[in-house]
Formats: sequence, C-alpha cells, structure tokens
Amino acid sequence: MNILILGGTGRVGSQIATYALHDRHHVTLLVRTPEKVQIHHENLTIIQGNVLHKEDIIRAMHGMDIVISALNTDGTTTLSESMPFIIEAMEQEGIQRIITIGTAGILQSRVNPQLLRYQSSESKRKSTRAAEEHHRVYDMLAKSKLDWTIVCPTYLPDGERAGNYRTERDFLPEDGSKISVSDTAEFAFSLIKSSDYKKTRIGIAY
Repeated sequence: MNILILGGTGRVGSQIATYALHDRHHVTLLVRTPEKVQIHHENLTIIQGNVLHKEDIIRAMHGMDIVISALNTDGTTTLSESMPFIIEAMEQEGIQRIITIGTAGILQSRVNPQLLRYQSSESKRKSTRAAEEHHRVYDMLAKSKLDWTIVCPTYLPDGERAGNYRTERDFLPEDGSKISVSDTAEFAFSLIKSSDYKKTRIGIAY
C-alpha cells in the first residue's frame, strides 16, 4: 500500500511511519525539513514541501492509496489551513481514506453530551486553542465525502508500547487519563487494514 504521512517528523507521525515501513508498505513523507527525518528505509520516499502550499499537497498525493495526518497545532493554524487543500487533493486524486490524529477535546462530553469535551467542565485544559483547531478540521472532514477517522488521544506521554488500551466511538473511555505516543501510533496505523470506525471520532486511553 502507498501511504502518505503528513506530520511525519513529529512524535506520533514518525512512529506511524516506522510501523508502516516495518509492515512493508511504501511510505511517503511530505516535510518542510528533510534533515529532520530520522528514518532510513528503502521503501521510504521524502518529498520536501509545505502543507500550506496547495501544489506541494497535490504533488505528494499522486499515486497514494491512503493519507495519514499527524499534523499538530504548534500554536499555529497550519492544521485548519491545510485541511481544505488535503481534502481537495484527495478528491481530485480519487483517494478515499484519511486517518488523522486529533485530540480528546473534540470528543463528546459525558457530563454534557450536547457539548464537546473542550467546551465543557470535563476538560481540565486552560487553553482551548488547540482543541478549536482540531474542531475546525473535524467539521471539514464531516462535511467531506471522504472515509475519515479521527483518533483522539488524551494526554500523550512518550513511552513504550503497552499494546493494551481502550477505545470508544465519540467518547473518551471512562477514567482514561493518558495514552502513550507508541500505542496511539499503533492504533492509528491498524486502521489502514480496518473498515471499522469510518466517519467517526475514536477516543483512546489506558
């Protein structure tokens, strides 16, 4: 399978790339700074470009079967500004499946199911800026014709892969407080082989 990974130099994105290459897929990374890529593999292609440049997105999409976005917010609006280009390029290229890494803040609140977690007392974060960015992307994907899944981890420490975690559609698993980068990446990668969870958000936690 030909997989395009956006955000492939980040913590989750680089782990997803490692899992995909280990599983003998062909992986393409679109990155601004190729020198930051720490992975070397015969099935890895690195394209230098910027997700905010429509022509770079179109170039990277050519020949892909699936797109995985692990772009983060980093105090910017890159996430929401790039998503229209990503959706348009996928539709033009005939690519149906996209898996993105979101945040638990955009899952439904258990205390007030009419709200998202970041909009309710359930969220302990003082700043809602990152969640608002992910919310914009969620809205865009929900309105698209793509087969999307948003993996929504809670607190994301580095750490070893545990392999045993809980997932739940639209909600964060009860009392879930953290999930490692490795396990988040493993679950996101596993979705490329699954027809489950299309057009939905998935909460993930221990």
